[in-house]
Amino acid sequence: MITVLSDALKRVLDIAVAAVVLILTLPVQIVVAAMIMVKLGRPVIFRQPRPGRHGEVFTLYKFRTMRPLDPARGLASDEARLTRFGRLLRATSLDELPTFWNVLFGDMSLVGPRPLLVSYLDRYTPAQARRHEVRPGVTGLAQVSGRNSVDWDERLQLDVEYVDRRSLALDLWILWRTVAVVIRRDGVSANGHATMPEFRPGLRDADA
Repeated sequence: MITVLSDALKRVLDIAVAAVVLILTLPVQIVVAAMIMVKLGRPVIFRQPRPGRHGEVFTLYKFRTMRPLDPARGLASDEARLTRFGRLLRATSLDELPTFWNVLFGDMSLVGPRPLLVSYLDRYTPAQARRHEVRPGVTGLAQVSGRNSVDWDERLQLDVEYVDRRSLALDLWILWRTVAVVIRRDGVSANGHATMPEFRPGLRDADA
């Protein structure tokens, strides 16, 4: 009963905060969209299917930070495709602003395990798959514990820890910590990678 009430209050908080963020950041979003048009061209919004609660797939929205995939021009890796402007958007988390529409629609929550790739679904252990018992989040326990610098085993363990410990108090603490992480630009990428290496169970991140 307590969990049901807490989840209901969490959803109310999600809707209220997402609506306020989208309204207050509208001028910033317009500027970012215009700069993406100039520096990267269309499309401005990056759309990708991601698994949500219970593994149900939804479309994630973010500002685009990479050039289109084009092996003929040497644009095959994240390192080659990610521009300096794109790095700035990621470091400041400005690329995440459209994701608040996902929160408003109910695909995501403010706090929860980050939504990963659909192709990872059959790679999780039963314990790791428990991360999908809740809505994915814009930020989460793993993000305030090292962001992308945390290796996959620890990251997925933190996701499941959040599922077991979740509460409004924990969510508020994570949101507070997220502000500090974004200001310091901690853990924007994994060591030796432009973003985060592919999740490949059984291999060390350095070998991914």
